[in-house]
Amino acid sequence: MTRLGISWSEIVFIVFFLITLIQLFYYGWFFRRLAFFIPAEKGQSQQHPVSVIICARDEAPRLVTNLLGPLGQIYPSTHEVIVVNHNSQDETRFLLDEFKKTFKGLHIVNLEQEAIGIPGKKYPLSMGIKEARHEIVLLTDADCIPASEFWMQKMQDGYNNGIEVVLGYSPYKKSPGFLNKIIRFDTFHTALQYFSYALAGLPYMGVGRNLSYKKDVFLRNKGFSAINHLPGGDDDLFINKVATKENTAIVVDPDTFTMSEPKKTFGEWFRQKTRHYSTAKYYKPLHKFLLGLYSFSHVLFYPLFIASLFFDWRFALMLFGIRLLIQGYIYYKAMDKLQEKDLFAWWWLLDLWMFAYYLIFAPTIWKKPRATWN
Repeated sequence: MTRLGISWSEIVFIVFFLITLIQLFYYGWFFRRLAFFIPAEKGQSQQHPVSVIICARDEAPRLVTNLLGPLGQIYPSTHEVIVVNHNSQDETRFLLDEFKKTFKGLHIVNLEQEAIGIPGKKYPLSMGIKEARHEIVLLTDADCIPASEFWMQKMQDGYNNGIEVVLGYSPYKKSPGFLNKIIRFDTFHTALQYFSYALAGLPYMGVGRNLSYKKDVFLRNKGFSAINHLPGGDDDLFINKVATKENTAIVVDPDTFTMSEPKKTFGEWFRQKTRHYSTAKYYKPLHKFLLGLYSFSHVLFYPLFIASLFFDWRFALMLFGIRLLIQGYIYYKAMDKLQEKDLFAWWWLLDLWMFAYYLIFAPTIWKKPRATWN
């Protein structure tokens, strides 16, 4: 018993009750927005002139496989594909020259030096945006391939009046093994958050594998000048800075997805995630608070549930069941929307894995990232 006459088991149960309410708040206020998202109907498809920008550094094998995707897009309006060859030491330059013979819309930018004091991909990407002939830029990576030939066209559907930033989805390809499910669930879970926050008027990040914004936004905000000293952040930190409730939209049409090859070992994936999480500490305070509270409540949920069983197993199971049903329904609808329904049979196990996930990756937020982007 405590001095207030309340037993420790009662305190644990009260905390479990509050943590469950916090979890339900996120699913009911934020994540339902993506699960039940219905795009506004358009009278006609948008056909803005577009500059696709791809940065490549020693990516010759991937360009052979993937570059035909952006180059082969069906798009009736003016467009170009810019590949920024950033000091590659492989056959990238010669490969791009061969592509240029067939595809006149390919614009090659060869960079043969490093930018001192600007680690990561921000320098080549800045050069690509500077060279872009059109106001709307559409970004992807050399290791990505559009899911359809309508990627370029349908990503423009997000540009209603006042929209300057459009967030897309870039899933990883399916392959056998539980690591593949973990990677794809993590990608889905991240998208569930940044899409839902954007729909709630609190956009906080995008992914550079499938992201579009207007060149004027980039120039008006002095590009990446505020984050040039950081290895990462060319996608999430830039969007965290410039995206607002009024100027941001999402597009989740399956034709607009860009597919990537996932890492093959846990070690490779861990290093990738470490690099991604290293920028989270630079988010706006409100975003850090909301993301941190969600992660914190998720970490506490399962241990508190087990502890609460010793106080009153019936109420503990009731709270657990309510959260399970609501979470499962939201996941089912959101996975269906993002073409990840095969993961639904595993969602309960993957959600339990998230407890360990947060414990594993929490220290990486304070870890100094590597300076390379490739």
